[in-house]
Amino acid sequence: MDSSHQPSVDEKRGTRTGGSPEDRDEIVAAVENGVVVNASGYQDQLERQYSLLGLAGTALTVDNAWIALGSSISVSILNGGPSGLIFGLIVAAFYYSFIGAALAELASAVPTSGGVYHWATIAGGPKYGRILGFFTGWINFYGWIFGLAALMQITANICISMYSVYHQTTYTYEPWQVYVTYLLVLWLSTAVVIFANRVIPHTQNIGLFFVIVGGIVTIIVISAMPKRHASNHFVWGSFTENNLTGWPDGLAFLLGVLNGAYTVGTPDAITHMAEELPHPKKDLPKAIGLQIGLGFLYAFCFAIALCYAITDLEALQGGFNTYPLANIYAQATAHADGTPNHGATFGLLFIILFSSLLCCVGTVLTNSRIYWALARDNAVPLSPLFSRVNESFSCPVPATLFVATITTALGAIPLGSHTAFINLTGSFLILTTTSYAIPFAANILTRRRYLPSAPGSFSLGKFGMPINILAVLFIVLFNILFCFPYVYPTTTESMNYNSVILAGVVALTAVWWVVHARRIYPGPKVMGLYIHGDNATGEKVQVSEGVEVPVGREGRGMERMGGGEEKEGEGGW
Repeated sequence: MDSSHQPSVDEKRGTRTGGSPEDRDEIVAAVENGVVVNASGYQDQLERQYSLLGLAGTALTVDNAWIALGSSISVSILNGGPSGLIFGLIVAAFYYSFIGAALAELASAVPTSGGVYHWATIAGGPKYGRILGFFTGWINFYGWIFGLAALMQITANICISMYSVYHQTTYTYEPWQVYVTYLLVLWLSTAVVIFANRVIPHTQNIGLFFVIVGGIVTIIVISAMPKRHASNHFVWGSFTENNLTGWPDGLAFLLGVLNGAYTVGTPDAITHMAEELPHPKKDLPKAIGLQIGLGFLYAFCFAIALCYAITDLEALQGGFNTYPLANIYAQATAHADGTPNHGATFGLLFIILFSSLLCCVGTVLTNSRIYWALARDNAVPLSPLFSRVNESFSCPVPATLFVATITTALGAIPLGSHTAFINLTGSFLILTTTSYAIPFAANILTRRRYLPSAPGSFSLGKFGMPINILAVLFIVLFNILFCFPYVYPTTTESMNYNSVILAGVVALTAVWWVVHARRIYPGPKVMGLYIHGDNATGEKVQVSEGVEVPVGREGRGMERMGGGEEKEGEGGW
């Protein structure tokens, strides 16, 4: 054999389907006219390069639970102080466990990069699936793009805080400094996603190390180094005296669950990488469970250690473009005479910075895959451009650059109005959980009859219906609460505009539906693969191995693969 032979695109695609029958059954959904397609209805274009370890690393790095809790501590510290923070995290992890279980079942049954966008399409059935999926996909994308901007802002503030550790007497803060740092972090992350995509699984393994080992080191340091710890009463029993919101204690506590939700609130992130996994049906549910379970465990231990290290609550309320966790670290590591320990503070911040940089890479990747999945189905402007994949890089380059460009624009908003930026980026939870609730609710209303049951997939079985119902009820309850003003009485500056942003996103999506989708958007190919009964084009479907596919006009259709054999289906089964 000529060693200089370079594999063709078709040869590369052939290797992506895996060798063993078990591998092929994980990723081959059907054969359409002799062409192998995956669960999304398309040929594989991305390398299936993520093992379970790499996927779990991405899940935990993007979630960054204990770091997210510390980074957003100022969100809930007014809602009952340390006890509100700790017990709010427990409540958030409890209700997100139902969300995670429902997402895991859908991800295992239909492992596509579209995620909730495709699942809402399928759950809505032939009549409503097309419009439900369209709105779900756009709401999910808006949530993630706002979340990406928030992450970049936090990471930029960490960089500024690290610089100021050694320059406290000479450094003068300027807003443009944060934006320049924001841009450097964003475009560095984008470059890694485009040009170094094949090494990302390894970088996420490093991120997993920093999240787990770095978390242990941080917890030990902030537990052992303080010369003076907070009292048990301050940590566990000072809720009422530290409820500074103006709301009654019970309502203030529920509003403070927001911080815990930020901590564990990214369970769908890795589902958008489904077409880069050799074993998506098995690995996605495991990684989602690890993300929520380990994320909560580390965040809970970190929260307790952190709260005992706090000696000055007022130092945590420095306003926008500050990083309160740096103040806690300074309090925890100070020398006996009260002078700051710059080295210890800088080292703890470095752990957070490195983990956050890898989180930025994973979140850019997630956003690019969401937009690319929408573009493949002609759901976005200039879809032919943004649906392109550079197979040499194994990356949808135009979609990735688009995500980075929009995030660049969002990062400039604080230069004019930090209130607008806080509200846009703060809507991440409202938007993403709304996009989860749509396929869950559609599954409930259709009695889960459109949910595929493929061999080897994770199933909730008889618990599926109650878990979906509880997930929707929790989402509705907490989304309403998370739209309340943060303090009462409120002002223009402290007002919560989440409800306005959600309405605005739905309105923008509705306009695009009327202008474009109603006439041109065909709906994703998963409609033909999975929906029972008549599909959106009026063609009947055939059933094979639990997956249903449309019959072509010549009586030849697509057949679901089982046991690793490729066959083209004949009409009239």
